[in-house]
Parts: sequence; C-alpha cells; structure tokens
Amino acid sequence: MMLPRAVSKFVEAWYALGHIKDNSVVAISGFNMPLTPEYLIQGLYQLYRTTGHPKNLFIISDTFPGTPGRGLDWVAERLYKDEGESQEFIRGMLVAYYGWSKWLQLMAQKNLFEAYTWPICVLASWFRDVASGKPGTISKVGIGTFIDPRFDGGALNDLAKERRTARTEVVVVDDSEFLMYKAPLPDVAIIRGSRADEQGNISLDEEGIIGPILQIAQSAKTKGRRGLVIAQILYPVRSGTIEPKKVVVPGPLVDYIVKAPPDKHWQSATIPYDPRISGQVSVPMEYLDMKPEPLTTRKVIARRVLLEMLKIVQEKGSYIVINLGVGIPSLVSKIAAEENLSDLVIPTVESGPWGGIPLHGPDFGVAISPRAIIPLSEQFVFYEGGIIDAASLGFLQVDKKGNVNASILPGRLTGPGGFPCISMGAPRIYFAGHFTAGKQKIEVTEEGLRIVQDGNIQKFVDNLYKILYCPCKAIEENREHLYITERAVFKLTREGLELIEVAPGVDIERDIIGKMGFEPIIRDEVRVMDRRLFSKGRMGIEKEVRSSLRR
Repeated sequence: MMLPRAVSKFVEAWYALGHIKDNSVVAISGFNMPLTPEYLIQGLYQLYRTTGHPKNLFIISDTFPGTPGRGLDWVAERLYKDEGESQEFIRGMLVAYYGWSKWLQLMAQKNLFEAYTWPICVLASWFRDVASGKPGTISKVGIGTFIDPRFDGGALNDLAKERRTARTEVVVVDDSEFLMYKAPLPDVAIIRGSRADEQGNISLDEEGIIGPILQIAQSAKTKGRRGLVIAQILYPVRSGTIEPKKVVVPGPLVDYIVKAPPDKHWQSATIPYDPRISGQVSVPMEYLDMKPEPLTTRKVIARRVLLEMLKIVQEKGSYIVINLGVGIPSLVSKIAAEENLSDLVIPTVESGPWGGIPLHGPDFGVAISPRAIIPLSEQFVFYEGGIIDAASLGFLQVDKKGNVNASILPGRLTGPGGFPCISMGAPRIYFAGHFTAGKQKIEVTEEGLRIVQDGNIQKFVDNLYKILYCPCKAIEENREHLYITERAVFKLTREGLELIEVAPGVDIERDIIGKMGFEPIIRDEVRVMDRRLFSKGRMGIEKEVRSSLRR
C-alpha cells in the first residue's frame, strides 16, 4: 500500500510571515550575513509597512543578522528615516552585536526600543538551554563586566534598564559566583538553510557556517508550545533527496519554507557564493590568490602578534590553534600566510571555521578554504574551556589594571560579540590595536615609526567607559596578557600594566607616557621592538621557526 505523500511546506513569504502575531518574540538566525534570512527580514518589515502588522516585536538573535545596508540594518534605516519616533515595529531587541547597524544604535540611544546585549556564547547556549526546559543559561562569562546586574545587566539604554525584559542575575554555586541569563521564550523562529524538501528537512550545503538554527527552532517548540518556524532556503528539493546526516533541522520542526531569490541569500556581505567558503572546494594555501598586506601600522601590529604566536609554536614544538577577533587581529592569519607559516598557526573564527584565510570587515565570520567548519556553539567550548592555545582581540580602552573596553563608548553601542567568552577562557591573550584613536598619520619605514600626526583620543585611560573584560581572576591563574600596539607593547603583571617594548623612532616620554591617562610600570631598560616588523616584503622568519622545531 502506498503511503500518502506529505503536504509540501513551500509557500510564499507573505503567507508564512502573515501568521506572525503582534507582540511576538521573534528569534532570527545570523552571524553578520552568513545564515541571515535577508529575504524574510525584508518581507517582515514590508508586511508591517503595508498592513501595520505584526507590530511590537521583540527580536532575539544569536549574533546579529545583517551588515551595513543589509538584514536588520536595512530595516533599521527605514524605521529611523521613515517612521522616526512613531515606529511600532520593534519594541525590543537582544543581540550580541549592534556594530553593523548605526541606525539601531541611534534608535537605542533615543530609547525607541529596549536594547539589550549578551555575548555570542551565552546567546547560543541560551537557545539550547531554554529549549531543554531550563529557566535560562548559567555562565561565568560577564562577571565583573557591564553585563553583571551590579552594573548595567546587559541593558544598553534607559528603556531596557526600566523594563528588564532580558536580564541577568547573580547566582552562587559552591561559593562561586555565576550569572543567570533570562529572556522570554521565542514565539517565532526565522532561520535559513541551503536546501529543503517538501517535508521541511533543511541542510546547510552552501552555507559558510553552522549556526544554532536547530536550537533556535527548538526554542520555539519547547514544552509543547506551538511556536512558528519559518525557514528561508535557496533550493527546494524532493523529499528523500537530502542525505539524513546532512539534515541540520528535521522537517517536523519546520512550519513553512520560503525560497529566496539569490540576491537575498549571499554567503557573506560581499560574496554571493564561493565554493571555497562552504568547503565544497578546498584549495591549497599556496594556490590562494592573495595580495600582500600593505606595510602600515596595522601590519606592524599584526606581525608583532604573529611573532608572539610563533613563540608558542616553538615552545610547544608543533602547530597551535588560535582565535582571531575582528579588526587588526583578523589580519594575523594573512600575515602568517605571507610568511608561509599557515600550517603552524591554525586560526579559528567564532562562527565555526578552522584554518584557511578568515575574512575580515563585513565578511567576518567565514573563511576561504577552511579545513573544518564546526557548529558555532561547539566552537565556543574551545574558547570558554581554554582548549585553544591563544587568542588575539581588539580593544578601545585599557586601564592600568588591564581591564578592557572592547566596543562601547558614548554614541557607540556595539555590544560585546564573542569578546567576553574568548577573553575569559584563552590561556594566552594578546590585545591588539592602535595606541591612540582619531585622525593620525604614522609612517612606517625600515628604521621604525615616524609619527607625523598622532591621534587625539587616548585609549590607555584611567577609567573605562564600560568594562568588557576583567582580568582579576585570570591574573591569579598566571594567564599571559599582552597589549600590543604599533609603538609599544605592555605586559600585565599583578601590580598593573608594564611597558616592555617600544618601537624604534618613538620617544617613551613624549609618544607613550605623554599620551596615556596613567603611568605604566617601567622596571628595566625597555626593549626595542623587532626591526623585522617594519621591513618591506616578508619578515623572513620561516627558516628560523622551522629549524627550531627540528631540534
């Protein structure tokens, strides 16, 4: 007897989105553009503009679904310009990173919606935990930072501090403090995949990452709730044509499937599709067509971080696994490739790629020819658990105790991203960035640095605007901390920040101490930074590193 054929779940966007009710909590997948259901996000806003519904939505995402001009930023620009203070589309938002949307930041500052932020690792765990029936997520991440309820509790504006729809609480387990993260359960999950069959089974064949789309879908269905799950895909296929092991979200969890046009389903912000990003084609490093990074202060800093990483390689006698954050740290893997040392320094990105060349800027989150892509939630186990060898992250402000503000200033409410999770667990951490901010002109020559015009904004300050990393526990564990800039390198000691290196051509009193809000510790004669950092072409360190491994 033939079994009845399953009813197809493929529908038009307007039909699926029309089932979302006012006042819903809507969970949306996306790490920048990877796994962002851009077509459905735009369709949801267009439905609201046309009908006035759904409205008063509370949006939760594992990271941030968008980049400048795309995804949620596309929506936010129209809300800010067209709706202004009368907008009723969004009542609140909980995401890890607002940095790609100046419009959402402007709206948050004007209290046009409740703005909350948690670290990526917490949000990824939270979807899984609440789906399994737990009241929230318990984590050490965030203790002593602005996410701690004794400070701001992760609230970015007054409206959020007043309503506390998403909140943190201090809990004590075995005499040790943790944070409990709580937020409302999703009523709707909007996710994205590559292929889906009529029954709703979803694969991620052409995606560059494996985000927590399964956990997001589960969180809308937990405890018998009839939450709505809508998925955006590129390729509708017949039932039974997706290999079972490639199914990331099983069909019974999914209510509707919407086929997106290709221009609303890019792998990353500037790349529609590249098989090297999804791992469908793997190209050896020597065949990757990469132009050398120009010799600037950014390259000097990335080179100095790489030298530190290579010390670990030599001590360990083999390759190391590292994390590289956004900005200057993301260049380290490219510099390693220039020096023909990519096989010894294996970069990982929060979203899941291992190896290859991680992309930066709005394309951050994917890599060219990675050697592995693991689920985002599992990637953070490596970071929080200190399983990696080292990490390099950026900074906005540093104080004399080594506390770091990575992303929040007045008028700049970017959020923590994965920073608190990585900095808390990494056994060695190298903060990397320019010594000052603002308009500057610093020339890099074979002799060192020439500061023609210095930035007028101090980054080494007496008091941080917000603390995103507190090394108080890490210093007790003797974890290594360096703060690397183009002109100076500092080491964190129990007594505070110590100046240990200075670039050739730089005057310590005028160019370093005179541009800091506090005086660093200076014990002995300060070393001069390795002159190879300022050389044109390669540094020529491959032979030195590889010969030391053979001994």
